[in-house]
Amino acid sequence: MTFRRRLLVGFALMTLPVALVAAAAIRSNALEHDALEALHAGLSRTRTYAEVETAIFDQGEVLWQALSGHEANSRKDFKIHGEIVDYWLDRWTSELRPEEKELADGVRTIQSHFQAVGDSVFHLMDDGNQPQAYELARNELKLKLEPALTEVNHEIYRRAREYSVNTALARVQEIVDAKRRTMIWILVLAIVLGPFGAWIIARSLVKPITELQGAMATAGDGDHGPPVGIEARDEIGDLARAFAAMTERLHRSRADLEQLNTQLGARLADLQSTQDRLVQSEKLASIGEMAAGVAHGLRNPLASLRASVQLVLRHPESPAARELLESMIGEVDRLDHRITHLLAFSSPTPVHPIRDRPGPMVQARLSAMAQLLAERRIALEVDLPDSVADIVVDPVRLDQALTEVIANAIGAMPDSGRLRVSTSQAVGSSGENEVVIEVADNGAGIPASAIESVFDPFFTTRPEGTGLGLTMARRFVEQNGGRLELSSQPGQGTTVRFRFPVAAESPSLRSA
Repeated sequence: MTFRRRLLVGFALMTLPVALVAAAAIRSNALEHDALEALHAGLSRTRTYAEVETAIFDQGEVLWQALSGHEANSRKDFKIHGEIVDYWLDRWTSELRPEEKELADGVRTIQSHFQAVGDSVFHLMDDGNQPQAYELARNELKLKLEPALTEVNHEIYRRAREYSVNTALARVQEIVDAKRRTMIWILVLAIVLGPFGAWIIARSLVKPITELQGAMATAGDGDHGPPVGIEARDEIGDLARAFAAMTERLHRSRADLEQLNTQLGARLADLQSTQDRLVQSEKLASIGEMAAGVAHGLRNPLASLRASVQLVLRHPESPAARELLESMIGEVDRLDHRITHLLAFSSPTPVHPIRDRPGPMVQARLSAMAQLLAERRIALEVDLPDSVADIVVDPVRLDQALTEVIANAIGAMPDSGRLRVSTSQAVGSSGENEVVIEVADNGAGIPASAIESVFDPFFTTRPEGTGLGLTMARRFVEQNGGRLELSSQPGQGTTVRFRFPVAAESPSLRSA
């Protein structure tokens, strides 16, 4: 027998008691359902008769109201209630068992007498014999029919209790006794079959797996070890033989792996050397790119300086010499500006953030550049409301970033223009509150082909530019936890937005 079949037999023996319990539970549930249905039917008949009883007493109430003179349509109501009694009486009779039919006959007899007395009372009332009608109703209804109806009611309800409730309880008791006997037999069967099935599984599974585990532990320690002593012709035996073949192949391949490791070590050394050379080449390429950018930025001013010096040397007393010397000073200033940008780009300083209001910081930078704006005939529009929340930034770094962005905006409007600077609050893309500082000009704008490169180092669209202004501005903003955004339309202008998170309530960061 295969290992799979032995397992199936063992688990089948162990699960047989569970299946028997389930079958017994299903059968008991069905029997209990039948008992409850019988009880429900009996209670339903009782509820139907309660409607009959209520309708008869309502009919009597109508008759007494007629005798008291409180109801004008008593005869009509008496007839309607009689029809209601007949309806519920017919329905109740149809639900009765054959041995209970005499109860319905007794109730019908009382109802027919009740109807006859009511007709007689109404005839006497029509003839003006009110006292005789009242006497007839009292003698027949109060003293005869109602006591007789009460006696019949007692008998009907007694039989309903005996048959419905007692029969249902007896049936449930039978079901409980049968279920107890079934559970006892299933328990005995489980006690016998459970250990037997567990023994079959243990004999078929535990012993060979233990031997196989020992062989695997030996192989895991690197020892080939003795062959696995499992001769069973089942799945465990097949697994043991496959494992033995695998360990043999592993043993044979170990020598090959050692030889391969030696070869791979030599190749890895070569690869490491190659990688070092590639890294060195990338570093040299980066340095070359930076040197090219610096050389490009310095060559034109130096050439201009050389030409100016030559002219001054040749004609030191000429009227143009002074203009050339002033031009040389301007070129030196430009060189100094480029070198300052380069040093700031290559050697960033630490950030010292404080909590402060953005409006006064922006206004201070605009005041420092007011003269330059006036010289360029640039109209300034400022919107710096006091309601904007505080931010946590290094004021020096923010001032440098604003200087670079405003200088670029001024450079984009050489022949006058309009510069708008504002602060506001907005909700960021991730849902947090932000303070937005916006600098917008109406200059020439940036071509669409260059918009993706404006933040790259040494990229510029103006001959006098260093290509580092926006790069450093973005670095300064990001060092302070913000981000810099730029949008531009050729011929309409450029807008730069500084976005900083709103400062948390922390008095320790409040500026002095």
